[in-house]
Amino acid sequence: MSDRRTAILQAATRVIARRGVRGLRMGELASEAGVSTALIYYHFTDRAGILRQTLEYIGDRADHYTAEDHPTPDQGRNQPKDPRADLEQVLLLELQDTTEVRENSTAWGELRATAVFEPELRQDLARSTHGWVHDIAGLLSQAAPDGTAPSHTAAAERLTALVEGLSVRWLSGSLPIEQARRLLRGAVEAELDTPRPGRAAPVAGGGFGGS
Repeated sequence: MSDRRTAILQAATRVIARRGVRGLRMGELASEAGVSTALIYYHFTDRAGILRQTLEYIGDRADHYTAEDHPTPDQGRNQPKDPRADLEQVLLLELQDTTEVRENSTAWGELRATAVFEPELRQDLARSTHGWVHDIAGLLSQAAPDGTAPSHTAAAERLTALVEGLSVRWLSGSLPIEQARRLLRGAVEAELDTPRPGRAAPVAGGGFGGS
């Protein structure tokens, strides 16, 4: 991907995170990216093309910062790895207090909310969501090899939906990020039903990571 194309997609992510999809204007995007409006249309044809490619860019950037070799803020780099730890780490890396993650998560949420009213976004959003669920289901199959593919997919749907919900509450100031991470760890324990040594088993009926 060319540097200018990447700069436009980075700028589109920032503008969507700041103003929402409906606030995305070509003039502001051009100014944010430091390019001409004509260049934006040259690379992306129209507004729909910009949104489609921005959605793909957001997914690629999330794949990078949730890579399994990146430790979570509360992990050491030399901590022994195991399939369960890999799953937990990939999910927890969606909850980092960094500019990149804040922008990505906010823009993703804006795109998802807009798809309720703009059907043309739904197919691309569904494709991106399916890819995310598929990746998490793959990690679940390694962490719980005795499970079935349908059960892993269902658990991946629940966990990714929870990440989205926790992210919205954290980003909107309704939930401290430390509590969001605790709830997510509790959800992983509940899905795998194999609590780590030293941690209490989830209470039946208590929901995800209930206190």
